[in-house]
Amino acid sequence: MSAKVAVIYYSSTGNVHELARAVAEGAEKAGAEVRLRRVPELAPDAAIDSNPAWRRHVEDTKDVEIATLDDLAWANAYAIGSPTRYGNVSGQLKQFLDTTGGLWQQGVLADKPATGFTSAHNTHGGNESTLLALYNTFHHWGSIIVSPGFTNPAVFEAGGNPYGTSHPASTGEVSEATLTAARYQGERLATIAARLAV
Repeated sequence: MSAKVAVIYYSSTGNVHELARAVAEGAEKAGAEVRLRRVPELAPDAAIDSNPAWRRHVEDTKDVEIATLDDLAWANAYAIGSPTRYGNVSGQLKQFLDTTGGLWQQGVLADKPATGFTSAHNTHGGNESTLLALYNTFHHWGSIIVSPGFTNPAVFEAGGNPYGTSHPASTGEVSEATLTAARYQGERLATIAARLAV
């Protein structure tokens, strides 16, 4: 049985979106069926308009489907991404995660592999703590956390974050090394999900 991977993310200016697409590509390479979904934008227009890159990203990703609880119920693996907000997940993603209580109570989210990815402005701007905070939700779901660890040279080449792929936005666009690490993370998640689904 092949994996069904839900790649669900929030991105304000596009970095996490790029990581999400790379994770999805990696999962597809491993033979998974993938749903790439974004959570709704909750920020007011005044905040979005204060940053041209944010407004541009909102407009450019209108065609990406909005995540629903059905996507979580459908999947047998999760890759979830968020920019870091004070070392934690964004409010937009947190709001979506907070709606999963019904699925959690029914045991729908349990025993499924899950992984996370993120972006902060600086290298030490909260990437690792954001992933650890996200993994708290996975612990409560009863997920099997599938971090990239140091299991592939791509992780080292992208800066060596064993918790999940991360991008320091102050360095500019997401590097090819980081996208390669994200693809590897998606491939690893889908491979493990397929093994567990047998």
